[in-house]
Amino acid sequence: MRWNIWVDDWQMQCCGDPFSVGSTVSWTLCPADRGWLTRVLGERTAATIDWSEEHHSDPSDDQLRVEGRVTHISALHAHLERLPGEDACHPVRGVLSPQTDADGWTPDQGDLSFVGYLVTLAVDP
Repeated sequence: MRWNIWVDDWQMQCCGDPFSVGSTVSWTLCPADRGWLTRVLGERTAATIDWSEEHHSDPSDDQLRVEGRVTHISALHAHLERLPGEDACHPVRGVLSPQTDADGWTPDQGDLSFVGYLVTLAVDP
């Protein structure tokens, strides 16, 4: 079974361990924030993501601990914009680019800011 998992840049920078295609990882997953992912990735791509990797929340019934092999990594770079009624900038209209590894410190690309990774994980049922 393969799952697409969102990994925030700040989660990796704070507490994450670098990984690469072919690595075995052991992660805590929580349900993905589809609203946020839709804004930054579009509805079609966001609909394929069920989980987010998590380091900082308290344990809950909606979390899952999983071990799997990384089969694909894409870095997400996005425009940062103020949304109506918001004081902070938010990522929108992101662009995915394939990567062979991830450490949380992928450089920005011009006016596009690095936001995180979309990772495909092969998990034994």
